[in-house]
Amino acid sequence: MCGNLFLHFHREPTAYSVGKTLSPEKKGKFMISVDEALQVILDSIRVLGMERLSIVNGLGRVLGEDIYAPYPIPPWDNSAMDGYALIHEDIKDASRENPAVLTVIADLPAGYTSEKELARGEAIRIMTGAPLPKGSDTVVMVEDTEREENQVTIYSAPSAGTNIRKAGEDVVKDSLVIPHGSIIHPADVGMLASLKRSFLSVYQRPTVAVVSTGDELIDVDGDFSPGKIVSSNTYSLASLVRDAGAEPLIMGIAKDRPEELRAMFTAALNADMIISSGGVSVGDYDLVKDILQELGAEMKFWKVSMRPGQPLAFGVIENTPTFGLPGNPVSCMISFEQFVRPSILKASGHKRLFPKLVDARLQESVTKREGKRYFMRCIITRENGEYVVTTTGGQGSGILMSMVKANGLIVLPEETTTCEAGEIVKVQVLNRDFEMSETPCYH
Repeated sequence: MCGNLFLHFHREPTAYSVGKTLSPEKKGKFMISVDEALQVILDSIRVLGMERLSIVNGLGRVLGEDIYAPYPIPPWDNSAMDGYALIHEDIKDASRENPAVLTVIADLPAGYTSEKELARGEAIRIMTGAPLPKGSDTVVMVEDTEREENQVTIYSAPSAGTNIRKAGEDVVKDSLVIPHGSIIHPADVGMLASLKRSFLSVYQRPTVAVVSTGDELIDVDGDFSPGKIVSSNTYSLASLVRDAGAEPLIMGIAKDRPEELRAMFTAALNADMIISSGGVSVGDYDLVKDILQELGAEMKFWKVSMRPGQPLAFGVIENTPTFGLPGNPVSCMISFEQFVRPSILKASGHKRLFPKLVDARLQESVTKREGKRYFMRCIITRENGEYVVTTTGGQGSGILMSMVKANGLIVLPEETTTCEAGEIVKVQVLNRDFEMSETPCYH
């Protein structure tokens, strides 16, 4: 296997509170590992409170309460088939050659009950879901019968209790049906409806302010002029925020002027989190870190030992976690996946915060410099029962097309320098569309 990859938190949490305590000489040089950055960030993220939603609107949210059954499901014994409810003793020897003939005393559709109690030699025509009549203990499906007026001929002898759904067979009264912390799926919504729950408590969805910075940026509807580029990060980040289950608040583009940056970040403090892109490197116009500190941010770090995405600032302003992501589109998106998405998930009440790494066989040789963790855009597929992976080509941090093509990230440990074709590497899967099929697959 190519290198050894350890994605875990240190046993001894390290407190990083640097900000204004660092000297100007050290400013811009302080760097921590990916694992340390994750720990510092997640230690700063609080889980949001609860809100009450309709069960349909709760889809995909994290449940904030235990759901118990106030009654059994089904609430009563009922028929699993269209057929005839009867007493098993009357038909225990029935067959094609020796049928049993019973008197039909009533017809019972679904949604109704019968006040009649069966006696020996009697049957009630019953529909699927109808409560079992008193005295009956078996249902014979209509396909094994023949009716003529008020008599029915039975041609089979199923065992006693056949085709009956017992009360509490699905859910026992007072049992725990959906535990606290579960993600609400469509089947859960159906179960909640069955329990007559129209509302439920879920963890709040974070609001995330998205701030883009830079004199070179124009909005998607703006006019091109020499030196200007569209602020794709605005829309990439807003989409990533929504994909993570949070609500994006697009604040707009702040020029590289202290007053504009100060005003926009101040307004962004109304959100649960802030994400900015650009302005966190060491250039003369990279002002974001300074502005954050002016606003009282407790800066935790501003460089992470990774590629792409090294210039990455994180701090807390008035209890609001604030991420200063790189301006390069690829670096911005990969940084989001490693640090912001887990933060959003934690704030939303999730316990599982990280994508699972899968083993994949490398189809080409790759190289990197020692000392940093690399995240290489890749295309992962499944062939002959195993995952195989190839890069998207050029890995420059400004090649947005590489993220369009990518469905995963090859994760290369700090100590690794080369991985040869045919070796097994770890891949962080970004989406699993590649495992879907264009045709039904049942074999």
